Order: sequence, then structure tokens, then C-alpha cells
Amino acid sequence: MKLISACLLGVRCRYDGASKPCQKVLDLAKKEVLIPVCPEQLGGLSTPRVPVEIQNSTGEEVLLGNP
Repeated sequence: MKLISACLLGVRCRYDGASKPCQKVLDLAKKEVLIPVCPEQLGGLSTPRVPVEIQNSTGEEVLLGNP
């Protein structure tokens, strides 16, 4: 079993309500048990949602509370 980003399996969970299927992942799903997860949804974000990105900072700074 492997965890895989749900949008790569065709689940419409991206910020814009779309999916981003990946043929390599879809092919792997025929051979392996894949567990789809959406980290953004697990973190409480809705779908669809306004896009968010870090600007003029790093992810580390944001996690340290210094955006």
C-alpha cells in the first residue's frame, strides 16, 4: 500500500476544484493498492478555495511564525 495525492488519481480536490490525473499514477493503481489523500483537505482547507502561496518568504519562516 502506498499513499498518493488524490488529485493525481483524478479526485477533484485541487484548490480550483479540478484534478490533475497522472498517467503513471493511474497505471500504478492497476498494480498496487494506492491510498488517495489530499493534504490540503486534511489540513482543513475547502475545495474549491482561493489559491494561496508564500511570497517574499520561505516555508520554514512561515512554520516558525515569521511570514
